[in-house]
Amino acid sequence: MTVSGDVLHKKKQYHRNAYEFLFEALRFTQETLNRGMLSEGGDEDSAHITGAELLDGIRRLALDRYGLLTQTVFRHWGIEKTEDFGRIVFDLIEKGEMRKTERDQLCDFVDVYDFKKAFDDDYEIDVTEAFKTR
Repeated sequence: MTVSGDVLHKKKQYHRNAYEFLFEALRFTQETLNRGMLSEGGDEDSAHITGAELLDGIRRLALDRYGLLTQTVFRHWGIEKTEDFGRIVFDLIEKGEMRKTERDQLCDFVDVYDFKKAFDDDYEIDVTEAFKTR
């Protein structure tokens, strides 16, 4: 029995929430870095976010939104490593829903950070408000 090339190269499927989160993270990253959005009159170069910048925005937004449950949420969406976000980005580029520059490559998203370290080991709970006296 042989396996066809189509089966071996089949695209991984991600939950639709992963796509929505990626767009939110892109907006969050653009706002954080004070980069104009194309829809708001910014030009392509001024609005461009690199893979590393987007992944940092994803990390920060995910920790803020999901805290220690981030990896659980991501796994539910089919995301297990930073490369998965790159695959979503390039899928959206293929569909015409995102744009890329000539410098952008999928390898920009490979092994940028380890999920366990980024979302569990380095997680800090802000308790400054918990111990304030009123």
